[in-house]
Parts: sequence; structure tokens; C-alpha cells
Amino acid sequence: MEFNQEFLLTPEGVRDIYGEECEKRVTVQENIHSIMKSYGFKDIQTPGYEFFDIFSQKRGTASAGEMFKFFDRNNNTLVLRPDITPSIARCFAKYYKEETLPVRFCYTGNTYKNNTSYQGRLKETCQLGAELINDPSSDADGEMIALTIQCLQKAGLEQFQLNIGHAGIFSGLAEEAALGHDEEKKLREYLENKNIFGAEEFLTEKKISGELKDIFIHLPEYLGGPELLDQLKSKVQNEELLSAIERLKNVYAILEIYGLSDYATLDLGLLNHYHYYTGIVFKVYTYGTGEAVATGGRYDSLICQFGKQAPAVGVVILLDRLMTVLFRQDITLPAAGKDTLILYRSANREMAIRLGNRYRGDGLVVRLMRKDGAYGIERYQEYAKSSGAGGILYIEDEETVRIIDIAAGTESTKNIGEMILAEGGTH
Repeated sequence: MEFNQEFLLTPEGVRDIYGEECEKRVTVQENIHSIMKSYGFKDIQTPGYEFFDIFSQKRGTASAGEMFKFFDRNNNTLVLRPDITPSIARCFAKYYKEETLPVRFCYTGNTYKNNTSYQGRLKETCQLGAELINDPSSDADGEMIALTIQCLQKAGLEQFQLNIGHAGIFSGLAEEAALGHDEEKKLREYLENKNIFGAEEFLTEKKISGELKDIFIHLPEYLGGPELLDQLKSKVQNEELLSAIERLKNVYAILEIYGLSDYATLDLGLLNHYHYYTGIVFKVYTYGTGEAVATGGRYDSLICQFGKQAPAVGVVILLDRLMTVLFRQDITLPAAGKDTLILYRSANREMAIRLGNRYRGDGLVVRLMRKDGAYGIERYQEYAKSSGAGGILYIEDEETVRIIDIAAGTESTKNIGEMILAEGGTH
């Protein structure tokens, strides 16, 4: 059969992850997961694809053009999930219909977005997330933000800023300005894209008060500590807006109790492209990328779209971006521990297996490999070094093991019986 070189390529927007990079990635995943588990979150897995309507734009998720769509045998439109939160909302509404007390989920999974080529973004990305459902309190908001900070610290990130806003800031201002739905959507687009000139022209045409117009235009500049809340509070009367300001005050105070407020900055102009957020919203920024490495917020109106009223707050950590910034910031990440290679001839197979079981029983990573007579021991030493093994245990005969330390470049010998029976005997 003729070989086509194109078979080695991957489609645009996806890539292979292997070797040491993959090892470090798994380590970061496990470290983040350990923090989520320490907060009492339980693992959940949802399907990689679902019905189109689960993620439709009317729910505030992705647009139709951003989704990978296909059809099943019954001609139902299916999509690869562009976001995991709606899947968990559906799952909770289905399996926890009667539950009224808090439920905690955490997850790891890939999402798929059909981004345009010029953006240079991956179309398949890995997300680690946590969702706290049935808790409407500001304490839940504060805990989720604290969890996010501690997850990133555990991942190895040292310098980052977590911006906290509230969806009610913008919607309250829009209500005070008497903007209709389409007008609010248009202004949101201007501000999300940092198009201040477009926003100013739009607001001028609406003939709103000069003070309110000034707040909208300068909203992205409301960036700092709790003193910003009092500044804004003195300028508005809208109840939703005043409620959002009080919520932000409470959440910031909770972060001070956690001792993590140094990482937090209030950002009253913060908007999220997922429009299902109804309360606190936050994003994490750091050196090495212009995009957030983690996002989250409160979405009290999403689960009710699946038939159950339940408040919720969640976070998602974008693993691909996080790994990129860890590399660009030259943060040393531990790879997995070194393997031990047990090399043997077929005549010594039993002793090799017993020795392998002995070390695996102690939690070590052991690779068994029957020696090929075509290769000398030097070839196996090269192989061990290139494949990440720390050393070779070469069973030369029924009694002797030749111990080769790859890193130190030293060799010694030992009785195999002593090695199998050492520290507790056989396993």
C-alpha cells in the first residue's frame, strides 16, 4: 500500500501532546484536581457531544457558527461541546430534581470551538472546572474565587491578577439608561471589543444624561479596590446596580478573610462572552498571554432552562493557556518520577517479573524488557536515557543483577535474591 505523508498531519486547530510536555501537563492537572477535591468537589463526566439545543445561543453559550455540527441516524443535530457548564446544568436538572442543598461537581474535559483560522487559537482545548450548585450566597462566590487562586498557585503560577466584576453592573446601567434588548446587546459588543469610540457615538445618539454616558465610557477604567464601589454608588440609583455593588463588597471582604485579596482587583467594566452569567464574574490574567487563563462566575438562570430552579457559581481553568504561560514564564514544572528499566533474557523471565512486582509494590515505576540479542547493553543505556529512565537493572544470570545508574554514570552488582526479599519480602 502506498503511504501518504499527509496521514501524519493533524487538522487545523488540534495538536499532539507527548513526551515530557504531556507528563508535565498531567502533573498540573493532578495538582489542580487535588485542590478541588480538598474543597469537597466530586468528579463528574458528561458526554463529549450533545444535542445542539443544549448549547444554543439563546442559552447564552456559543453561536451556531462556532460549533462543530453533525447528524445522528435519526437526523438529530448534534454538536461537539463548546462549553461544559451547560452539560453539567442539564445533568444536575436531570439527576438532582429534588435536591435543595448544595452540590459540588468538578471535571476535566475537552471542548471544541470552530474558531476562524486567523485567530491562531486551538479548536480543541482542555478545561478543568468546578461548579457549586444550590448555594446563592456571597460566601459561595468568595469560596469559588479563593479556590481558583489556590488552584493556580498549586499549578505553579506565581504572579497573576484575578479581576472581579458583576453582570448586574452593566445590565443595571443599561436599565437606568432605558436601553432596549437590541440596544443593550449592541453597546455590550462595543465595550467587549474595547471600541470606546463606537460606544460614545452610540450613547450620544441615545441622548442619555451626561453623567450616565460618562460612566459607560469610563467603565473599563473602574479598576482597583473597594473604594471604587463607593464612587460608583454615589452616582447611580438603579436597584440592580446598587445590589451588585453590595455583592462585590461582600465578596471582596470574604477574600480578605481567606488572605487572598492581594490577588484580586475589582473590574467594574468586566464582561463575559457567555451571557448566562447573572452575578459575580471573574477572569484571571498573567504574563505571557493576552487572554484569561481562568474564568468564572454566577449563573443563577441557566439551570432553570433545563427544568429546575437552582442558583450556581463556577470556574473553568483553561489548561492549554495555563501551560503556555508556565512555559513562557520559565516556571519549572516537575515531570513524572524516573522509571526503572528491568532488562532480562528469556531464561531469567521469572526473576525479572518477581523483581518488577517487588518494586511496583513499593510504588515505583518499572518497565520490563526482554533483551534482544541484536543489541548490546550500550544501546539499552542510550534508550533508557532518551526515554526518561533513571537506571537499568540488568539480570545477567540467575543470581546477579547489574545496576546501571544513568544519571550518575555508575555501575554496581547485587544478588537478585537479596533485592527481591529486601524490605518486606516478595509482593
